[in-house]
Amino acid sequence: MANTPPDTTTPDTGPLRGARLWFYIAGTVTLLMLVVAAIVFRVDILRTSLDPKVPFQAYRPPRAPNYAEAKAWALLPARPAQPSAEDPPADVFFIHPTTYDGGEHWNAPFRDGKSSRLLERVMLPNYAGPFVRVGRIFAPRYRQASLYSQLTLREDARQARAFAYGDVLAAFRYWLAHDGGERPFVIVGVEQGGLLAARLLRDEVATDPRLRARFAGAYLIETVVPAASYAPGVAIPACLSRQQTGCVLAWNSLRDGDIDAPDRLSRSLVWTPTNELETLDDSPALCVNPLTGGQGGEHSQPREALGAVNATGLEWGVRPPLLKREVTAWCKDGILRVTRPKSTVFKRSGGWADRLKVAPYNLFYADIEADALARIAVLQGRGSKAMLPAPRQ
Repeated sequence: MANTPPDTTTPDTGPLRGARLWFYIAGTVTLLMLVVAAIVFRVDILRTSLDPKVPFQAYRPPRAPNYAEAKAWALLPARPAQPSAEDPPADVFFIHPTTYDGGEHWNAPFRDGKSSRLLERVMLPNYAGPFVRVGRIFAPRYRQASLYSQLTLREDARQARAFAYGDVLAAFRYWLAHDGGERPFVIVGVEQGGLLAARLLRDEVATDPRLRARFAGAYLIETVVPAASYAPGVAIPACLSRQQTGCVLAWNSLRDGDIDAPDRLSRSLVWTPTNELETLDDSPALCVNPLTGGQGGEHSQPREALGAVNATGLEWGVRPPLLKREVTAWCKDGILRVTRPKSTVFKRSGGWADRLKVAPYNLFYADIEADALARIAVLQGRGSKAMLPAPRQ
């Protein structure tokens, strides 16, 4: 029988073992604290990483788009100046949401590769898609303010947002001069695009009786605007029902049950009469329910939800499957409260920056489409109260 050498190792007992245990506990606690801190301060961490670190006054913006060139448009009809009989009855001027994170620029190059891919793969199918049957879509690329500028109230960030308006204004005036004709039209703005659309409505449409005569309505999606600016009696009021044209639907949504920042509305930037950007503060925000077409605070009915979609990744022009009765919604204190959708396709994904942009799906896709078609029909004299959904106020 072979001899077994004696075990000469020292048992892990006593003070040495206790010290190791405490080192393990301390390391675990430290790691947990770092994880918690990263979660709690994730916006601050992201904000720091995206800061251009140069004052806007000393910043040299990227080259401006030339709207006479097709590459300056994310969406443009094949023959923009010559609408055909097969085209939908209206034109849609669409201003896209934020797709550029920031870091190097306050305002994105209008052909930035990463932000353009997000625009074309996610934002256009979900938010411009509802208007394919409504009209020919004109969607300008523009030097959008970065996501960083949406996360701070610094004066530099306000100047970056105001700078973006110059491109949108140039694109709108080009469309009017070359392609607008005398067709009915709709203006759509999503998030940052909604803020820019609000000024466009006030400065360009509200002041021009000829434009107002063919203006069917505006959709300011995930946008905060002051309710007082769209009160009854102004040139472009808030919509009260789907029988109304020349009006505005605006909403900023929150899923029912989600914890909301108490200053969500008060810190939102809105245009002043002198074209400055100031916080909304205690002024009421406008909320028009896209499921009903009106401002009432009562809950919509499940049957009124005509179809939510997740169109991300679909080829442009492909109609996504509509999931009906996914949500109900109601306006409360200037916020559109939305029930949680039933389908798992309506879940957020991606990194921190992605979660701070508008959702990569549209819970009101078919409702917006039906609403716009109804208002165009009324404007053209083809709609009637008997044909359209009953108003809910």
